[in-house]
Amino acid sequence: MGSVNRRDLGLLLLRVGTGAVLAAHGSQKLAGWFGGGGIEGTTAAMEAMGFHPSKHSAVAAGLGEAGGGVLLALGLATPAAGAAAAGAMAGAVAVHAPAGFFAQGGGYEYPAFLGFTAAAIGLTGPGRYSVDQATCHVFNRPWTVALAFAGGAVAAAAVVGRRAKGQVAAAPADPDLEEF
Repeated sequence: MGSVNRRDLGLLLLRVGTGAVLAAHGSQKLAGWFGGGGIEGTTAAMEAMGFHPSKHSAVAAGLGEAGGGVLLALGLATPAAGAAAAGAMAGAVAVHAPAGFFAQGGGYEYPAFLGFTAAAIGLTGPGRYSVDQATCHVFNRPWTVALAFAGGAVAAAAVVGRRAKGQVAAAPADPDLEEF
């Protein structure tokens, strides 16, 4: 195997750490682990946050986080894993954006960081210490990077856009803005 490569070791640590955090968050949504609400609780939360259909949104967010996180940690299908996790985090950023940037005030700092980190790993690649490397990068080709990130961006934009459109439609009319 040769000497240890610091870059590849750093990517391994970043992948495993980020993937574990994402997988834990996703397992809260999907299975109710670590104090999460499971599918039922997450569905109710998605409904309250304006995501429709709420159950599909709960499953998609959970799979994007848990599935993307596990795949990132393994370094398997790394472009798809990074794109899925980044897409799920785009939805979380949209929810937290009205509270500003910093997490201490309920802002989007944390989901943005996870999303950017997952995207960066997906674009950079998993490094030498990964399942992708062991499988000769079958699921980590230039076309899979382009396809995964294009698909993830389109899906995230559609979900966030649908939520925003629903919020505008559901907002009560401002009587001060009505014409007489």
